[in-house]
Amino acid sequence: MDGIILTPLKQIHHPKGDVYHAMKKSDIGFDGFGEAYFSTINKDDIKGWKKHTLMTLNLIVPLGEIEFVIYDENKQEFFSVKLSQTNYQRLTVKPNLWVAFRGCSEHNMLLNLASIEHDSNESANIILKEINYAW
Repeated sequence: MDGIILTPLKQIHHPKGDVYHAMKKSDIGFDGFGEAYFSTINKDDIKGWKKHTLMTLNLIVPLGEIEFVIYDENKQEFFSVKLSQTNYQRLTVKPNLWVAFRGCSEHNMLLNLASIEHDSNESANIILKEINYAW
């Protein structure tokens, strides 16, 4: 899907604690840095739909498993992927795509490396049933 990049990420295993790479400014998909935040989602709960008009999202799941669904309303096309420690990748989502996500494990956490600082005026939210997707 246009506007989506999946980037495999490096994990360095160490007996005293592992290192999980996230992003370098030289990576494809890096669109500037505005803020970073962690978000949790409970098992079987769904957050979304949200569409940013300026922000590029860079989503990483260091804990649990989260299913992301992206919807391009112009092409009426869906893209979905489950990210976790076993499928450790960065999902880059360019502006103007709808995003929703569902927690698949008991404890789920994502990191978003956003290209700009949060601005409630540059995003739109709609309720889940407004986009027909079979979770």
